[in-house]
Amino acid sequence: MTHRERMLAAIQGKGCDRLPWMPRLDLWYSANRLAGTLPPRYRTATLRELTDDLNMGFHAVIPNFRDLRTPDDDADCALGVFNLWTMPYRTRWTKIERRIRREGELTRVEYDTPFGTLRTVTLYDQGMRKAGISLAHTVEPAVKSPDDFNAAAHLFENAEVEPNDAGYAEFDRRTGEAGLAVGFVSLSASPMHLLQRELMPFDQFCYALSDVPEKVAGLMRAMDCYWRKVMDVCVAGPARVLLVGANFDATITYPPLFREHFLPWLKTWADALHGRGKYLLSHPDGENSGLLECYLESGMDVADSICPRPMTRLSIKEVRDAFKGKITIMGGIPSVTLLPSSMPDREFDAFLDDFFRQLGAADRHILGISDTTPPGADFNRLIRIGERVKALGPVPIRATVDAPSTGSGSDDTARR
Repeated sequence: MTHRERMLAAIQGKGCDRLPWMPRLDLWYSANRLAGTLPPRYRTATLRELTDDLNMGFHAVIPNFRDLRTPDDDADCALGVFNLWTMPYRTRWTKIERRIRREGELTRVEYDTPFGTLRTVTLYDQGMRKAGISLAHTVEPAVKSPDDFNAAAHLFENAEVEPNDAGYAEFDRRTGEAGLAVGFVSLSASPMHLLQRELMPFDQFCYALSDVPEKVAGLMRAMDCYWRKVMDVCVAGPARVLLVGANFDATITYPPLFREHFLPWLKTWADALHGRGKYLLSHPDGENSGLLECYLESGMDVADSICPRPMTRLSIKEVRDAFKGKITIMGGIPSVTLLPSSMPDREFDAFLDDFFRQLGAADRHILGISDTTPPGADFNRLIRIGERVKALGPVPIRATVDAPSTGSGSDDTARR
């Protein structure tokens, strides 16, 4: 079987010849390439050449946010809006004058609306490059207080969404059978999540939600229009698996908030995708205590970057038991276990023994590093995990849960 076939088998609850092993290595690779510290065998290799040589799957889930067609394609990242060439859609602003100004490592953007000007500032510096980070940091968010809600509403009401089938198709072609080219939609799970994680400082978001809920609701109605456009384009597009929502955590995206404002939209996405034989992937890589039942209710098919103890409270077995064979876990190996400074060799071997015991038959699991392989990871530990995967042998079929109805979709669903 190919790596792509193994991933799809795991998502569908089918058996496969071995556990899919697909560690996310992009940050580790970028940081070590820049520092000249890649393993000697791979000093001149691309990341794809390295994973092919080690018979690992190629992680094509979280995009490289520096992989741009033009310098201005990341200008709107402080809004949580991305226009990467690999994505299945792109966003254009209408009736909005946008001004972009670069000042060294800072990017300043102004959006003029009839209700005032929204301003954002993002930073992408050498320190971030050395760490392998590709996503710019927001220094100044667009919405500082509810006084900016009308301008934000006008902005999203005048956002046009168009297909980017050719860009995604090229991404899918380059990934090939080495992995599964996931269609990146958004790091936010809903308009409310977009407001919380991207548009406002967290404390101001909490105050607004408590003090002026009617104004928040009005902004949500305007942002819903944009979100619906994104969903309509992406569901009809060629991507078989779509990523919607990331970085859930019981403290920040706490269960009552998640249930009221995130879950309904995730379920809407899941239902629409399942009707076309497609799958919903989310990236809940934080503390998931109290949220697992919400994930089940949402209908998500893949929980990417699930991170168990020692980085969170839950064990991998507790997560697997809670999912009841209905959600495929992607990830599972906490990143700190690859750092000798955090976990000595003897403890690492004991961790692997216990981890694979908890994994059981390893059905509905795509093994990886949660959230990502850190730049200081011991490369030999990645090799040792791969050896354990090989020794595990075939993964049996999970016969209790059916794949989504094929509806009108397929692996090569044409736009209608």
